[in-house]
Amino acid sequence: MQFQIIPVTPFQQNCTLFWCDETMKAAVVDPGGDIELIINAIEQQGVTLEKVLLTHAHIDHAGATKALSSHYQVPIEGPHKEDQFWIDLIPEQKQRFGFAHAEHFTTDRWLVQGDTVTFGNIELEVYFCPGHTPGHVVFFHRQSKLAQVGDVLFRGSIGRTDFPRGDHATLIKSIRENLFPLGNDVRFIPGHGPMSTFGEERQSNPFVGDMA
Repeated sequence: MQFQIIPVTPFQQNCTLFWCDETMKAAVVDPGGDIELIINAIEQQGVTLEKVLLTHAHIDHAGATKALSSHYQVPIEGPHKEDQFWIDLIPEQKQRFGFAHAEHFTTDRWLVQGDTVTFGNIELEVYFCPGHTPGHVVFFHRQSKLAQVGDVLFRGSIGRTDFPRGDHATLIKSIRENLFPLGNDVRFIPGHGPMSTFGEERQSNPFVGDMA
C-alpha cells in the first residue's frame, strides 16, 4: 500500500490518498476541502478512486466529501453513526468557518469496531475511537503497520474535547485501550501535523504517555 498526504483547508488537515500498488485502486480519507488538490493528486498518481473514507465529520475533514464522491461516483464509508449530528451541522459549520463549498452528505455505510474497508487488494481495519467526536473511527493497515487516526492523537498532543459531545476521559481510553495495543512500531498519520509512532507517543506524549 502506498499513500500521499494532501494538506487541505486553512486548517492544513492531512487528507490522505491511499492506493493499492497491485491494482492502482485507491481511497481518500478525510477530504476536508480544496477538492482540486485532491483530484490533482489522484490524477498524478494514476490511480482509480474506489471510495471516500471518513474518520469523523468535522468540516475540515468532511467538507468536500459530497463533491468528491459525486465527481467520481464512489461511495462514502464512515464515520460511526454517532457523528450524524456533525454531518447535520455542516451548513452551520460552513458559515462559521467560511467553507464556501462544503455540502451536507449521506454516508453509504456507517462503521463500527471490527469492521474492515477495502480498496483494490488492501484491507483496512476499523477501530472505534470516540472522545474528540462521539463517532470517530481510525483506519489501520496491519501489513504496513500504518494507521490514519484523524484527530484522536497527534505528535506530542491529543485531539480537542471541548466541542459538543467531546469527552476527555473517553478520548484517553480510546488511545490507550484501542490504539496503543496495536504496537509501538505502528506509524500514524494524524489529522494535522507530522507523523509519529505509537511508541514515541507512549514515551513522550504529555497527555497520554505511559508517564502521564
